[in-house]
Amino acid sequence: MKHDFDLFVIGAGSGGIATARRAAQYGAKVGIAEFDRLGGTCVNRGCVPKKLMVYASHFPDLFEESQGYGWSSVESTLDWKKMITAVNNEVNRLNGIYQKMLDNSKVEVLQGYGKFVDSHTIMVDDASGGQSQRQVTADKILIAVGGKPVKPHILGIEHAITSDDIFHLKKQPKRIVILGGGYIGCEFASILNGLGTEVTQVIRGDKILRGFDEDIRIEIQQSMINHGIRIVNNIELIAIDKTSEGLKITVKGSGDTEETVVADAVSLAAVGRKPNTQNLGLENTKVQHRDGAILVDEYSRTHEENIYAVGDCTDRINLTPVAINEGRALADTVFGGKSRIMSYANIPTAVFTTPEAATVGLTEAEAREKYGDAVKIYRSRFRPMYYTLAGKDEKTLMKLVVDSNTDKVLGAHMVGNSAAEIIQGVAIAVKMGATKADFDATVGIHPTSAEEFVTMR
Repeated sequence: MKHDFDLFVIGAGSGGIATARRAAQYGAKVGIAEFDRLGGTCVNRGCVPKKLMVYASHFPDLFEESQGYGWSSVESTLDWKKMITAVNNEVNRLNGIYQKMLDNSKVEVLQGYGKFVDSHTIMVDDASGGQSQRQVTADKILIAVGGKPVKPHILGIEHAITSDDIFHLKKQPKRIVILGGGYIGCEFASILNGLGTEVTQVIRGDKILRGFDEDIRIEIQQSMINHGIRIVNNIELIAIDKTSEGLKITVKGSGDTEETVVADAVSLAAVGRKPNTQNLGLENTKVQHRDGAILVDEYSRTHEENIYAVGDCTDRINLTPVAINEGRALADTVFGGKSRIMSYANIPTAVFTTPEAATVGLTEAEAREKYGDAVKIYRSRFRPMYYTLAGKDEKTLMKLVVDSNTDKVLGAHMVGNSAAEIIQGVAIAVKMGATKADFDATVGIHPTSAEEFVTMR
């Protein structure tokens, strides 16, 4: 049977676009459906606009720290509207670039919602809400619909916004309550605090960033508190009430202690994301899912042999570079004759809090569970040279997790300025199986913070 496309992709985020372009390079006829803007979460509501706001949030500290180096004091105020406009203009520019890339790759873009009619047929509904529809068929179909933010089931949650909405606030909130201690909540807490908003972060556990190395969690949480963020932890019940004063957030702890915080007409819910797989028509296929996450094998293949899924909708490791790599591996395998799978070992990641953190490999707890008493920890905590003249007691933490039986470095973790830039290089060594002796034999670049990774004894 002749199909309209060799590959049809539902979702034009990072993973979907990467797969489409790579498959087209191999000569496949490719179509892609997207109801929103090209680029998905990362470009439009995540990595890119968020990192631009991270940069904006650092300037007050830079103004202050410069005085220790002889610069005169700076009186400056934030023009929120100008910043948000500049951030969204950059997002618009990137949308145009993605369109050009798809056009140059001869990938046909269909604006609308893609939904399965059967395992080879997709109905694309008009994204504008009109009645027009287009039905297409494809030999292979990829689901790359990403994820969406979750609002917790608490009283009054309809008054809260999600992390997606922060980029479109017309006015800067003077007071904000952030619900959730994951990396998204922590990043926005740091951003808004740096921009001058009074921030309270409410978390259910005793510490932020569950799943990260314990030393990282402790260091970042204390640093966030030192920078003026109020963290309310061990909370069991939360309720939001809209009042004439603003949003009143009531929280209760395990000991029946109750506290009320008033936010400035907006509260940010940042308690996680889930696969955006509703209303895809999956019931018309053999595709299986668990809690919305599409089940795939190591080749990103679903239970329907011609249907694949990559990225956050599979809820494996929800990172943009992972989705891109999964998509390219799929295209190489199916259309390029180069069978390969995505390796999920030693994937580096970063948290753009203030200070930022980055990590690769096993946490100390994971290593001890796997290697027991053979695990040896190397740790260094110090004040970087930059802060000596600035007169601040900011600390950097670096940590190596090593298997003493083989001397292999199992994990590397850092909290401090440029942590992501530094760990990106360290990740290459960890991925290649470097030993602690290899680190020790590497000459450090002096004076830098990064040299501490090769001088820890």
